Parts: sequence; structure tokens; C-alpha cells
Amino acid sequence: MMLGSDVSNLSTTAATAAARGLSIIVPVYNEAAGLVALHQRLCELARTLRQRHGLSCEVVYVDDGSEDSTLAIARSLPADSIDLQVVSLSRNFGKEAALMAGLDYARRGAVMFMDGDGQHPPALIEQLVKHWIEDGYDVVYTAKANRDNESFPRRLAVHGFYALINWGARQKIPQDAGDFRLLSPRAVAALRQLPERNRFFKGLASWIGFRQIRVDYEPAPRAHGVTTFNTAHLLGLSIEGLTSFSVAPLRLASLLGVILAGGAFLFGLSILLEVLTTGKQVPGYPSLVVGLMTIGGVQLIMIGIVGEYIGKILSELKARPIYFVAEHSEKHFEADKTPSVDERTAAE
Repeated sequence: MMLGSDVSNLSTTAATAAARGLSIIVPVYNEAAGLVALHQRLCELARTLRQRHGLSCEVVYVDDGSEDSTLAIARSLPADSIDLQVVSLSRNFGKEAALMAGLDYARRGAVMFMDGDGQHPPALIEQLVKHWIEDGYDVVYTAKANRDNESFPRRLAVHGFYALINWGARQKIPQDAGDFRLLSPRAVAALRQLPERNRFFKGLASWIGFRQIRVDYEPAPRAHGVTTFNTAHLLGLSIEGLTSFSVAPLRLASLLGVILAGGAFLFGLSILLEVLTTGKQVPGYPSLVVGLMTIGGVQLIMIGIVGEYIGKILSELKARPIYFVAEHSEKHFEADKTPSVDERTAAE
């Protein structure tokens, strides 16, 4: 029985790239104010990619239970130079579920993930496409060039997160890498075959392997509103990523237990030596209470960590759908039959 999967028939070449095209997946949540401007930029990008690379494009907007007019605006967007799909989820399932919904509905060969807040510049997509078509990379991911505009505690927390999640991992997640990335047809095929429901796309896109390259960029400022990813959301996403993709918290809990057990052993040994050498017993109430409180706190932390993993196992065993689609619509771009300048020149 073959336990792996062969995706070698989906090779990365310019011919297959042009034939299969590119799906741009954009999860949106309360992005009504900037959605029209973003769509116009994507339409301009689609024209450029068609002219320079012969690449047909589609955009898949996944409305993750928006509470404003995002869905109504998405329905009204024109299929100008680009095919358009609008997938509306029944409620807010979270970004990872929205990305999965977009991946399920994407109909082109390669896939591009990007945010809908305008901070991922569409102009950079052409550079990512070149790395795919011309250089043969299967995963082209972007990362923040620097975090100079962020506070020191946030930078320290980000560094600690990547250090913890990559601790002992065979396939490490690049630091500062985001969801803004391009995957070739065979990378998409590999990603679709991963069966888990608790997904962490940054980790999974690195885990599948293939040829990968990093592209640094400076995120653009938000064109409207404020981010919905506050500290609580980021902390929750970090915990979700750690427990879905890494066993590092369990290893940390085990290491902490070993350290405390070693400390308790040395403390007991010092008391024994003092009794044997001086004949005096150390009053035990303060040290006993502190020791019990320390051990009790550590045990509760360990139980919480184990509980997170048991919750993930329960979620996988229940096998509930990752999302529900309440509405799906699509529009198709009718290409102009007039030959392009290059085609007319070649004919002459």
C-alpha cells in the first residue's frame, strides 16, 4: 500500500502555468470600505499577467461572516479582466477556515493567498508569479522586511513564538512569513491532501516541502479602518498554531517538570545533608507551602497544555465540517476576441 502521494505529473513549467492559470484567494471580514479599490487593482493585475505571461486569473472572495456590507459589495463587483467567485460562509469561522474554503473553490492550477485589507500589495504578485513560472519555485512566500514600527514586547513575542514552534521541528516555519504566498499546482495538490481539520496554513505550506523562496516586502498601511486582530486574537491564533502544528508545548511542560523534579531532589538532598552534619532540622512550613504551590501551579499548567491537545484530538474525531457555505456566486470574464499587439505583429 502506497502511503505517500505522487504529484510529479503537476510539474512547474511555463506551459502548464499558462494553461492552468492562477486563483487569487482573498478572505474578507468587514472590508466594505476598501473592497472596490482592491478589486480594481486585481483587475489591472490580471490584465498585466495575461499580456506578459498568458496567464488567466480568477479571484475568490471568501466572506467570513461580515457584519457590514462586504458581501453586497462583493456581489456587485464586475468580472473585468478576471473571473470572479464570491463564497459567503454561514458565520465567522476564522481566517484558517476561510482560506480552506477558498482553496476548495479555486479552479485554476496555482493559488495565491492574500488579505483583503490592502496591506498585501497586488503589484508584488507579478514578482511572485515570475519566481513560479520563470524560476520554477513551488512555494513563493512573503515576509515582513522588518518590524521596526512594532513595539519591543510584540517583537519579542513574535520571536518567542517562532522559536517555540520550531523547537525540535524537522521542517521549520520561516520567521515573519505570512499568509501572502503563491503555491504552484503541485503544491496546491499536496496541500489539499492533508486531512486535518485544525489547520495552520503557514506551517502546512512549509511542511509540504518542494522548492521554496522567500520574498521580503514592506506591508502597506491600512487604507481604511483598524485591524480586527488585536492582542487577544493574536494570542489565540498563536495557541492554535502551536497546538495544531507543533508538540513544543508538551516538550516544554516535560522539561519544566524535569527541572522542578531536579530542584526538589537537590533541595531535599541539602536538607538531608544539613541534618546529618549539624543535627538540626530546618523548619519546614514556609518551604513546604512554597513547594506545594509551585508544584501545584506547574501541574495545572501541564494539565491545561495536555487539555489543549486533547481538545484538538476531540475536534478531529468529531469530524465536523470546517465551514458551511451560505451562498456562492460567480461571474466569468469574456475575453476580447480582438488580437493583441504581439499577436498582430507575429501574424505580420
